[in-house]
This record gives sequence, structure tokens and C-alpha cells, in this order.
Amino acid sequence: MSTLKKTTLALALAGATLATTAQANEVEVLHWWTSGGEARAANVLKELMEAEGYGWQDFAVAGGGGETAMTVLKSRAMSGNPPSAAQIKGPEIQEWGELGLLGDLNGVADAEGWDELLPEVVADIMRHDGQYVAVPVNVHRVNWLWANPEVLEAAGVEMPTTLDELFEAGEAIREAGFVPLAHGGQSWQDATVFESVLLGGQGSEFYQQALVELDPEALGGEQMIDALEDFKRTRELMDEGMPGRDWNVATAMVIEGVAGFQLMGDWAKGEFTAAGLTAGEDYLCAAAPGTEDAFTFNIDSLAMFRVTDDDEREAQQALARLVLEPTFQEAFNLAKGSIPARPDLDMSEFDSCAQQSLADFQRTAEEGGLVPSMAHGMAVRADVQGAIFDVVTNYFNDADMPAEEAAERMVSAAEAASF
Repeated sequence: MSTLKKTTLALALAGATLATTAQANEVEVLHWWTSGGEARAANVLKELMEAEGYGWQDFAVAGGGGETAMTVLKSRAMSGNPPSAAQIKGPEIQEWGELGLLGDLNGVADAEGWDELLPEVVADIMRHDGQYVAVPVNVHRVNWLWANPEVLEAAGVEMPTTLDELFEAGEAIREAGFVPLAHGGQSWQDATVFESVLLGGQGSEFYQQALVELDPEALGGEQMIDALEDFKRTRELMDEGMPGRDWNVATAMVIEGVAGFQLMGDWAKGEFTAAGLTAGEDYLCAAAPGTEDAFTFNIDSLAMFRVTDDDEREAQQALARLVLEPTFQEAFNLAKGSIPARPDLDMSEFDSCAQQSLADFQRTAEEGGLVPSMAHGMAVRADVQGAIFDVVTNYFNDADMPAEEAAERMVSAAEAASF
């Protein structure tokens, strides 16, 4: 939300009664976990709530990346009728907190020892002015490369570890009759590929300067131009049917052996799991080429809105508690493809991709290389992210736009951060 939007929202809410449509001992939860693996994962929490006697009013809004869900949430909030809980993440948690619309979770956080359970990088995102207002559901790694081993074998290639190796493998896969890189032509998917390519070619320090700090010199410099040129090269690895394709349909192309690779976060693993496939055998995973020493994180979380009904508040507290309990953390993340938000859990039931993800998360948090995902709302404000999305997608689909022009547009997009 821009400053103007926040002001408008604040004015619209002035004097409004913050009542929700949830009934006593019930929570209404807005989220966008709607694909096969995601919906199965969300249902785990619903079942746990119902087992404790609480109602769950599902408010699922389809649309990859959550753009549609956020539009609906803003509309509900402006009418003074937000849901009990909503899937909000990154900087937007702080923006909703600044409006005074989020509830206080410090009571349940203290009782359950969240400060000791959560890594500081995770806990800090869940707090506003030192007060817990949201609860983390998981930690996703965005910079993953997924592959169909049968396609790779048919093409005579192995998992690439550099961008050059990715392009070389892609040529061999196309010659063997397959789509090299499955992709959906949507702005957030374009941005997902872009940030992984930038990270792989230019490193985590440059990523931090450009996509987190929005340094104009980084955004408009030679490294950004190189990253943009690498990014556009990936288009040559994709098929003509990509415009408008949902991410999980692209994942299905890898599952079904139509495509060799997909660059996508580990929610894609939920689709492989739902299809009954085994990591390391039926599909392969590796850090996106060139990013083995980095970890781009995306944390799903549920923020609780301020409510006046005591029974509904009790249900909210129960929801927050259940989210971080081992039963849900294990069941949800096994289904979703992500790793638990709390690193103390037994990972023996998780596959090799998840175990690698947790190890890399802890290592990069200690050694460097842990960066928030710009493409998934963890790095910059939503309006700035949208401006970057426009640059990335327009450049990606315009064969005549030079990388230098796109880099200049990146700088202009960053300037929006000052308003």
C-alpha cells in the first residue's frame, strides 16, 4: 500500500466498527492457498480448530501471489469488516499494524515461548512495535530448480549449477523434444525467475543492494544490465503457451514429462507430493543455478485483525497457538512443500529437499546469503514491488527493449519508495 492508500484507508476506517462476519467461537480466515497441495495443507489447520471446538469460515481467494486476495482484504477493511485472520506477509504486516488494525498476540506468544521457538529473522517480521501481531506458518525457499529426471536422462544432461550450464542443458532438452523450462506468463512468476537469475549471476550482496535496499546505483548499473540480459535469455527456454498459465500448471508440465525444469519456490513440491512422487527419484531439486550459497525466503503468516467480541478473540488466540504447535507445523509443511517456521522439530518425516532447505536456511542465516524475496512480498512495499513487476514483465515480453532502458526504469520504480 502506498502512503496515499494508507491515508485513504485510515480515513475510511475512522469511526468504523471493526466487526467481522465471523460468529462466536469462530474465525474467518482469508488466504490464497487454493491449488491442490496448498488447499490440502490449509485444511489441516481447519481440522485442528474444529477438533478443539472452534468454527472455521474459509475465505479462500484464488490468484497466484495473493494480489487478488489483498484487493479483497483492502475492500473488506475499508468497509470496517475485516476477517478474523488473513494471510499477510513481509512489509505489509507493518503497514496494517501502523493503521492500528491488528490484534495483540503477545499473550499467546509469551505462554507458548515464541521468542525461544522462532529464529529472530522470522520473529521480527511477525512483530509490530515489539508486539506480535502475526504468526508464521512456514518458511519457503524461492530459489529452487525442479527437474524431471527422465527428461534429463533422455537429453543426456545433469542438474545445472550455473546459469551457463542451465542454458546449455536447455538446448539439449529442446533438441530431445521437450520444453526446457516450464513457466507461466504472469508478472509474479516472471519476477520469481528474474530474482533467481539475478541472484545466481550477481550474488546475494548485489541482490540485497538492488532488490531490498533499492540502491539507485545498483538498480541502474552494469550488474543489473547483465542480470536483465541473463533473464531475457531464459525466455528462449520457454514454450509459446506460457502466457497466463498458472504456476501449478507449469509444475504439472515437469511432473508429466513435458518439460525438463521449472524455477519456482518450494510450494511446487506440494504439487509433486500430491501427485504421489518421491523426491530424489521421481523428481529432482537443487538450488537455482549459481545460488547454492544463498537462500531467498518467503514466509507465509496469518495476521490477526483487531476484534471486539471476546469469543472471537479467544478463537483467534487458539488459531495462533495451533499454527506453531508441532502437529500443524509438520502436517502443513509436509503437504505444502515448505519447512517449519520453528527449526526445533524432528525433520525425519520430511524429504531430502526439505532437509536440505532447513540446513541451507540455518547456514545462510549464520554465514550470509539469506535474503528476502522481492517477488513474494518480503523485501519492499507492495506499490514498489508492483512497479518493479511492471518493469520486469514489460522488458521480458518486449524483444526490442534494451536492458539499459529496463535498468533505467528500475531506478524510476525505486524512486516510488520515497513517496
